Amino acid sequence: MLTAGAAITRLPRASAEPVRWTVDRANNWYQAQGWLVGANYITSTAGNQIEMFQQGTYDPQLIDRELNAARLIGFNSVRVFLHDLLWTQDRANFQRRLAQFVNIAAGRGIKPLFVLFDSCWDPFPRLGVQRAPKPGVHNSAWVQGPGAERLNDPSYLRTMYDYVTGVMTQFRNDNRVLGWDLWNEPDNPADTYRQVERKDKFDIVAELLPQVFQWGRTINPAQPLTSGVWQGNWSNPKRRSAIATIQLENSDVITFHNYGKPSEFEARIGELAPIGRPLICTEYLARPLGSTIEGILPIAKRRNVGAFNWGLVAGKTQTYLPWDSWDHPYSTAPAPWFHDLLQPDGTPYQVDEIQTIRSLTGVAGAA
Repeated sequence: MLTAGAAITRLPRASAEPVRWTVDRANNWYQAQGWLVGANYITSTAGNQIEMFQQGTYDPQLIDRELNAARLIGFNSVRVFLHDLLWTQDRANFQRRLAQFVNIAAGRGIKPLFVLFDSCWDPFPRLGVQRAPKPGVHNSAWVQGPGAERLNDPSYLRTMYDYVTGVMTQFRNDNRVLGWDLWNEPDNPADTYRQVERKDKFDIVAELLPQVFQWGRTINPAQPLTSGVWQGNWSNPKRRSAIATIQLENSDVITFHNYGKPSEFEARIGELAPIGRPLICTEYLARPLGSTIEGILPIAKRRNVGAFNWGLVAGKTQTYLPWDSWDHPYSTAPAPWFHDLLQPDGTPYQVDEIQTIRSLTGVAGAA
């Protein structure tokens, strides 16, 4: 287990930094987008966010085909994970690939919500050829960013700052980009890697997260900043965790994750609605747990809540397998799938799901 190092050094604050969007600005922005419906997207041939965008495995032709399928389904947005190591590896070519990705997505009528940091899964990311996924195991190649070795490294803080501000500056006035999800599940303990996870991770992230929001504010982008809450009670400020409080008090629009049944999903909306800001569920869909397209999406539309299911095309992440595959790998995919909407060849896993999405989004004609 890694031990805590020196305290995180804070970078200088801007002398006249922009502030959090007002409630009116956030709601006006949201109204202009229309109802946001999409998926968390990674190419079917990539096992993690590094492999999706790294030279040699980045595949613009496949991205175009898969985002075309997303648009035919009725989606108008996708949530896409980036990684700080891609910036350190070759920032110029990384930014060129991002520009191409945004062009491809725009050509298909899709706006990406970019995720910059992530506290889930493997805490030791590496550049280069990525390891193969474990057979029969859900999301076994996914990596955290920043990794455990860099999380509280004062010398890496400037790199993190440059990464956040550099990527955001590239698209700060580009209305083809939906927004900035600064940190995915920052208080996720990554239990599947409990033997090597940092015991001080939450303390470090709680110190870093407000800084990351401040870095984003200095860019003053035309798109909103957010970080999605995913556990705990959100209705009473006194009962929220420290990290959830940071997320909810700094986000321009409120994002959340929920893999529960429709009644739980609607209850979560009820916890967050009094904040008065737009709501977007950036992760749902766990069929065996009762989180389904047919159960969740009609509620989201009725409550004017954006919704991104986990997974578009089944592939190398193997997220069609359930979470418990970490304890007992599957030799064949159980029915129903856990996540994901499309077979590797692009055909629907369940036709009724696609018909539901298309009906709710008003897409006409045959899929």
